[in-house]
Amino acid sequence: MNSFLLKSPTESDLPIPGAEPWHAKPEDPALTVMTDFRERSSVTTADSATIDAALEHMKHAGVRCAFATNGARRVIGLITAYDIMGEKPMRYLRAVPGQRHEVLVRDIMLKLGDWRVADVKDLERSTVATVSRHFDETLLTHIPVMEFNPDGKRQLRGLLSAAKVKRLLAIQG
Repeated sequence: MNSFLLKSPTESDLPIPGAEPWHAKPEDPALTVMTDFRERSSVTTADSATIDAALEHMKHAGVRCAFATNGARRVIGLITAYDIMGEKPMRYLRAVPGQRHEVLVRDIMLKLGDWRVADVKDLERSTVATVSRHFDETLLTHIPVMEFNPDGKRQLRGLLSAAKVKRLLAIQG
């Protein structure tokens, strides 16, 4: 039977795990800036939720983007804090009478068919500079990353965030 020995730490203090500053270089592999759903859970919100409830959920989770799900708990869209706090709700309310607190996620989300996605195989051959350039050229705030599962069906593998890439590339003084 294998065993291991427990010891007392020799240090009098330790850094907080995960709090160390992390930066990316333009030549680093693109996958280093992707939020990988094999390592971290995605954030979802019901498409029937109000946009204010969705925004509060995103704030609580510490993210600026959530996948919108239907009643069958399947992803059908994407909503961002930028969508909710920007002009999308007002544009929607110009077309459909109502009040802001009545606007639902499904009313302003980016529907699955309108997404622009990256394939994880392409990211494996790309750099952080390439990802940053895509964000600059497309003006997207988030790019879902897809892969094929063992059954040959496409599934979400991760998410790229323009804000995260910009933050990681920033030179700290």
